[in-house]
Amino acid sequence: MATSRDADDLFALPAFGRAAPKAGFPEPELLPQVAYEIVHDELALDGVSRMNLATFCTTWIDDQARRLMFESLDKNIVDKDEYPQTAELEHRAVRMVADLWHAPDPVATLGTSTIGSSEAAMLGGLAAKFRWRGRGGGTGMPNLVCGPVQVCWEKFARYFDVEIRQIPLRGDRYTMHPDDIAAHCDENTIMVVPTFGQTFTGLFEDVAGISKALDDIQASTGLDIPIHVDAASGGFLAPFTAPELVWDFRLPRVRSINASGHKTGLAPLGVGWAIWREAADLPAELIFDVTYLGGSMATFNLNFSRPGGQAITQYYEFIRLGRLGYTRLQSAIYHVARHLAEGLAELGPFELIHAGDPSRGITAVSWRLTGDPGFNLYELSDRLRARGWLIAAYPLPNNRDDEVIMRAVLRHGFTHDMVDLLLDDVRRGIDHLTVHPPSVPLTRHDAGGFTHDATPLVP
Repeated sequence: MATSRDADDLFALPAFGRAAPKAGFPEPELLPQVAYEIVHDELALDGVSRMNLATFCTTWIDDQARRLMFESLDKNIVDKDEYPQTAELEHRAVRMVADLWHAPDPVATLGTSTIGSSEAAMLGGLAAKFRWRGRGGGTGMPNLVCGPVQVCWEKFARYFDVEIRQIPLRGDRYTMHPDDIAAHCDENTIMVVPTFGQTFTGLFEDVAGISKALDDIQASTGLDIPIHVDAASGGFLAPFTAPELVWDFRLPRVRSINASGHKTGLAPLGVGWAIWREAADLPAELIFDVTYLGGSMATFNLNFSRPGGQAITQYYEFIRLGRLGYTRLQSAIYHVARHLAEGLAELGPFELIHAGDPSRGITAVSWRLTGDPGFNLYELSDRLRARGWLIAAYPLPNNRDDEVIMRAVLRHGFTHDMVDLLLDDVRRGIDHLTVHPPSVPLTRHDAGGFTHDATPLVP
């Protein structure tokens, strides 16, 4: 039994003399200080999130946002009767996002917060499927047409019985182009999904050009095919840094848009947004009126109970920064991205695919090797990992899957100085691999096995 003197040194407590529970449910209880220390110390083995340039997600928030998250830990966002002001802040944020994306009537626009952009994307897909079915549908299985996409669209297609027609890359193309569309659309196409900030390269797909191609298809065939824009990352960048780009509800064919608040929206992890152009674009049969804890509420989500703090904090970011603040912050991140691109170009064996141009893509830099420098990008990624940097290396999608590229996503909190440190480590990695080339080339599997959205596969 621990004495008060033992408790002066936490690590002298008996519980630290055995391994932490790992398999079955534990029998004994632990002091909270001991349980905390066990978990805290194990988490020290994780990487440093701000050095993770594979993720798109927010890794830096200010003290006020942290306080709001802490103060909202016990707020269930679906319990609108008990937490009416949380519901009000969510509604305000929906209207703000609708206004940002040029909805015809932001006040009347329907939208919802979600647990992330994957849920928001699936909600947009479900609405499109129900609209297609409401029009009489076609004679076969519904389908969606897209370019290289994040895995959530493959999940949507599998879970909700929709055929995914993923246009393969061809020639020197990294994205879906407007002239790719016609060959893949028919009367069963529920929507075309341009990606506004492609996962692989960071490039924007040409939403306006795709809309024009669909106008031409309608003129020649009568097929009226809507667009859902997956703006997971670009939705909170282009309105501030490339306002001349027309990609949103300014295009009448765009019926819905999803985005991640916890990516370039600068909110903490766990919030996305789904917005419909007009109320008629969200079929009424998808909205549930639920009686919960004494109150009646309308809900359209795949999840039910979920924390309210992320939506609250998103609203805080909107009113704290406004258009001017978001423009200033997002422009600064693009500046940092271009600094990285310039540094990589000077190092020699790289061809830049996306160099942080706000008119072409998100705050990311992607590149490929040129020539035969004696090493591959998996090996360079591995050398950088040894220094704490996580930068994804992976093959391109179908028809170009023999080509490997790297991509670094720059986020709020990543500075000019950190880019210089990263470039120094890239240079060291190149020098090491040039002098000590691997006897057996490192492969994608050896490098840790990344899915195409750059998240590690779980064994």
